[in-house]
Amino acid sequence: MAQNFEIIPGDSASTVILHVPHAARFIPAEVRFEILLNDAELLAELNSVTDSRTDEIAMVAADKSAIKPWLFINRFSRLVIDPERFPDDREIMNKVGMGAVYRKISTGQDLRSTDFSGEQVLLESYFHPYAQALEELVESRLEANGSVTIIDVHSYRPEQHLNAVNQGRKRPAMCIGTDEFHTPKNLIDATTTSFSNLGDAYENEPYAGTYVPLKFYGVDNRVHSIMMETRADIFLDNAFEFHSGAQAVIRGLADLISKIGESARSE
Repeated sequence: MAQNFEIIPGDSASTVILHVPHAARFIPAEVRFEILLNDAELLAELNSVTDSRTDEIAMVAADKSAIKPWLFINRFSRLVIDPERFPDDREIMNKVGMGAVYRKISTGQDLRSTDFSGEQVLLESYFHPYAQALEELVESRLEANGSVTIIDVHSYRPEQHLNAVNQGRKRPAMCIGTDEFHTPKNLIDATTTSFSNLGDAYENEPYAGTYVPLKFYGVDNRVHSIMMETRADIFLDNAFEFHSGAQAVIRGLADLISKIGESARSE
């Protein structure tokens, strides 16, 4: 069975991990077989829910950084498993059928049949190995450098999905997702400053929170995390091609990586 993630090593001195969970479109044949959508419907859904080209944004920004961060990239579509969801009843998106294994799509239409029974197979094959590998990467970086900052790299569509739990919220150029325990104020300030040229920014609106492996969540304050959710039209046109805004996003991310590195060296 194919591995659904890729780890791209960074500098041994780097405390930064760029996590890119939603950039991919690949769906293995055996998983595609379980999906009810026809090819045109599937393409439309992938266009709607994929954080298109955020992996490229992350990789180019990493290459521009003086101290190259580590990258952890999901290479399978979130329609296989969504690694950013809780795999249990804590997940709020279960209410709309879009938990760790999606039952619904962004319009509310069924993605899988109502009698689908393969959820545990998908979790065991893809979700848990992904989570374990990212946990181990964070642990190794902690052992090497004493602290880790995860930058959770996302984008979101300008239009609101019909099947969403956050209807009616602002949709700024940049949404900065934070966690009370894992996101210190200086990291919020650095992120806000680095992306200030993109336009308006809001904290935890329309999307809230940021990824931390469950082993460290709420218990290890050496693990910092922040989510960058760039509104897609800031850097992509309607054909998913980069326009001039892409360079501004890349510069902002590279600047944030540098700021985190400087802060780590000064501690």
